[in-house]
Amino acid sequence: MSGSPGAEAAVAAVLDRARFGDAGLLPAIIQEESTGEVLMLGWMDREAMRRTLTEGRVTFWSRSRQEYWRKGDTSGHRQYVRSAALDCDADTLLVRVEQLGAACHTGAHACFDVDPIDVVVGASTPQDHQTGEVDHG
Repeated sequence: MSGSPGAEAAVAAVLDRARFGDAGLLPAIIQEESTGEVLMLGWMDREAMRRTLTEGRVTFWSRSRQEYWRKGDTSGHRQYVRSAALDCDADTLLVRVEQLGAACHTGAHACFDVDPIDVVVGASTPQDHQTGEVDHG
């Protein structure tokens, strides 16, 4: 987005719509645009979200260091913003990115590559699809 008054107003409206938690933070899911793979989850406050939406690079708020960090500034593993969307409750942000290098601080491509968990895999039945009923849990 450019720094025009209209673009700034649009970003401000998005930031006002976002529902930050009690600590002033919002989870941000980072997804690779080309593959749809979920790369990582980070936290953003209002300023980190503003920077992400207006600067073209993903910025997070570090809860442990209590400072902003832009993905790739030290590692070179950058995330370039391609699109963003709030979820239906406006309390989670999805950022689709072009990922250069590893997304995880361990060196793995994605943070969810490092500790897979065995699960019981559920399966839908043809009857599930015929009823059209949705379980809203």
